[in-house]
Amino acid sequence: MAKATTEEDEAFGEWPLKRLMTEVCGSGPKSADDMTRAQATEAMRRIFAGEPDHTTLGAFWLANRWKRNNPEELAAYVDEMCARVEYAEPEVDPVDCGANYDGKGETAILGAAAGIVAAGAGTPVVVHSGDRVPTQKQDAYKHVLDELGIATELTPRDSAEMVDDTGFGFYYQPTFNPAIDDLWERRDMMGVRSFVNTIETLANPAGASTHLGSFYHLAFAKKVVDTFVESDFHDLDRVIMFQGMEGYDDIRPGYTKVAEWNAGGDADGADGSEGDSFTDFEIETAEYGMDFEEADLEVDDVAVDSATLTEEVLAGEREDHWRDAVALNAAFRLYAGDDADSIEEGLDLAHEAIDDGAAAAVLEDLRAF
Repeated sequence: MAKATTEEDEAFGEWPLKRLMTEVCGSGPKSADDMTRAQATEAMRRIFAGEPDHTTLGAFWLANRWKRNNPEELAAYVDEMCARVEYAEPEVDPVDCGANYDGKGETAILGAAAGIVAAGAGTPVVVHSGDRVPTQKQDAYKHVLDELGIATELTPRDSAEMVDDTGFGFYYQPTFNPAIDDLWERRDMMGVRSFVNTIETLANPAGASTHLGSFYHLAFAKKVVDTFVESDFHDLDRVIMFQGMEGYDDIRPGYTKVAEWNAGGDADGADGSEGDSFTDFEIETAEYGMDFEEADLEVDDVAVDSATLTEEVLAGEREDHWRDAVALNAAFRLYAGDDADSIEEGLDLAHEAIDDGAAAAVLEDLRAF
């Protein structure tokens, strides 16, 4: 029997979230099926339009969490999000740093300092975040930059100009990604993270060709790479990811895995995490001067203390583990941006940018922007 056509079907399609839950993805973590790309696309369109009942939306997000999205589903979500993002590309091609938006609560945020050092060494860097994003609603890039006296609530065009003028830029989610920002209340009421926490980090508002991110398990890095490959919107050249502290794009001290992907595919035309273009390797951060424990990076006030440490490291006032941590994180940004052939070379360039005042000059330019 043919399904009756409704006004809702004509606007979106035949797969409201409740039907997807009942017939496809809502039966449980072991029995749920993956959605087709068309189904996931329709679901995201309905979500952005505010069409689903709040109970149904929460159930859908939770079902996606327990069944775990595959790259095709995530790419559909990403592409629908990107169709609503206001992009502003700087003239330079920066490294895009997509740290988790809901922030950190224990260890210092090193990415601001590391990005500024990398910019001082010649690699443009873009960071982006929101303001107290659910579920953690903790300190993120915005809050450290606010404490440093750097403008954050910018239009995307102003953010792009910041990158070109200083080498470092911040994009603010409510201005470049309002469709995701509009979901704030629903996300807050969920009480747990959803796939929105994943896709917002992949917005790439500056249109960069390189993404730098972090993972807890290597499988997540592979999923991010495959999501970019499956995406019809993104066309990246390079992805660098590593095990990060508190899910952030600050490298974890000690034994750490690193994942690297370069576009192009292997001899058989394969691409993504299963092709020769994807590699992973292990490092001991002590071999790069970062010889301490994660607990040594804990602070009392994440935003305030991270800003203070940023100022002190960039001014050359520290020769301790904080400088070592910032330098190695900057080295990864230089390596990701192809301005260093190795992490070792990136580390040398990072130290040089601190020692000769180039990094401090970038901070001064940012404050004057």
